[in-house]
Amino acid sequence: MAGGAPPPGGGGPSAASSQPKILLTKPPSISAVNTMAPGRRDEDSSVGTAGGGGAGPTVRSSSRSSPHPASLSLLSAESWELQMDRVLPFLTENNDFVVVGVIGPAGVGKSTILNELYGYDATSPAMVLPFATQTDEMRALARHCSTGIELRVSNERLILLDTQPVFSPTVLADMIKPDGSCAIPVMSGEPLSAEMAHELMGIQMALFLASVCNIVLIVSERINDISTWQLMLTVDLMKHKIPDPSQALNFAPDKDNRSTSQANSDEYMSDLVFVHTKLREQDFSPPKLEHVRKTLYKFLETTSFASSWRSSFSEPNGSSDVSGSNREDSDAVQQMFFIPNRAIQEGTSQFDCASYSCAVASLRDRILSMNPRSFSKNISERDWLRGSAKIWDLVKKSPVISNYCNTLQEAGLFRK
Repeated sequence: MAGGAPPPGGGGPSAASSQPKILLTKPPSISAVNTMAPGRRDEDSSVGTAGGGGAGPTVRSSSRSSPHPASLSLLSAESWELQMDRVLPFLTENNDFVVVGVIGPAGVGKSTILNELYGYDATSPAMVLPFATQTDEMRALARHCSTGIELRVSNERLILLDTQPVFSPTVLADMIKPDGSCAIPVMSGEPLSAEMAHELMGIQMALFLASVCNIVLIVSERINDISTWQLMLTVDLMKHKIPDPSQALNFAPDKDNRSTSQANSDEYMSDLVFVHTKLREQDFSPPKLEHVRKTLYKFLETTSFASSWRSSFSEPNGSSDVSGSNREDSDAVQQMFFIPNRAIQEGTSQFDCASYSCAVASLRDRILSMNPRSFSKNISERDWLRGSAKIWDLVKKSPVISNYCNTLQEAGLFRK
């Protein structure tokens, strides 16, 4: 079922297959891709499981404005448009797939988490890192790693979407003109100041992911950063009558008929999973973790995201606290994950805290065991892409976002 969880117990590639690699060119045929990618998830829970070599390019260069030529970019950071023709050859007519997106600030581990979901095996010389991760040199030069929205497809037909960082001064520096205006056409209409456009870009990306993904990972650093929570509250306000990709396929090209189709469609919201990374030892104090869970629950209990909290995991009472805690007294536990700093070793903390590698592997297992919300109709990967392109058009031309922009400008928060 498109957008739904693959059948449980599904295996990955056959044992006779060679060591997985990332494809650098498009597959020779759709049937060949389907043979190599059976459309089921690998249930190996070990760290660095070789989940297969789906469609994915080589690692991009460290330049924050010039992606690698082989980079499989879904959303161009320069034109702020979806690149359907570039991505379409890597997708098939398979309708058993799951879309997972990630959003968050720079350096919080978004790409690292997606690499784990992809099944990247760092010990295998045959595998290339699917998503480039931030290096010490890039941190020293104040560069961000991801630009636009990058797409990779695993052999198990997990479509993974990595986004450029939100709230990032380096992204703002790349898009600002000498006069303070924005160099990127973020919205259809009048040009915006770079600061206003930067604010809207984060909202647009989050709104797009919430509309086209089955699961969206909201990644924050430590336990006190709630900026991404607030971003999702804004998305909930902005997401007016935006359907899922299967419904968007039926939208008429002309404005009047498209508006009618949009009004008759059901609003769709993906399932959210909140991940807090780089936690210190003292952050794993049970009272602190409990406070974070309750705060998040209060944040989202009146939003449209709250309805998915009680049905996302196949084990209703299972704990998703990757620190090793077995607390199961809140629905929020099921979609909150706490990952320690790499320096923390298992068994050395006074609190019940797993090591970094075990925590990330546990996160992968829990994401793959989810039974996420499916799209309203059964569609193929290629139809998902076509529908996603129409969703992006709705997001860029959204009158709700336009009114929000005008309100912020009139309030003096951003200059016109």
